[in-house]
Amino acid sequence: MADFETIPASEVPSGALVLDVREEYEYQPGHVPGALHIPVDQIPAQFEHELDPDEDYYVICRTGGRSVQIAAWLTAQGYSVFLVGGGYDAWLTAGHPLESSTGEEPRIL
Repeated sequence: MADFETIPASEVPSGALVLDVREEYEYQPGHVPGALHIPVDQIPAQFEHELDPDEDYYVICRTGGRSVQIAAWLTAQGYSVFLVGGGYDAWLTAGHPLESSTGEEPRIL
């Protein structure tokens, strides 16, 4: 049983701290506005420098597989984490905005 809660994308609060764990090539074309981006393989080396243990984080990836792993791992490290159920597919279905770092129309890879 997971020690973190799964939240439907439609219920992620406005202004939530979203942690995007996808790869750089996935993040650049489309992501949650203001999301903190740390690729899954960099979390163990960066989490103590990038994440505040007193904050709640909403972890997201494309479909949910990587974010489940990171949510479980961060929870084991003592962080407060919520999994965005359904990943970016659910984020878009919920009508939430995206932004791009490329200057093009945002899209999810």
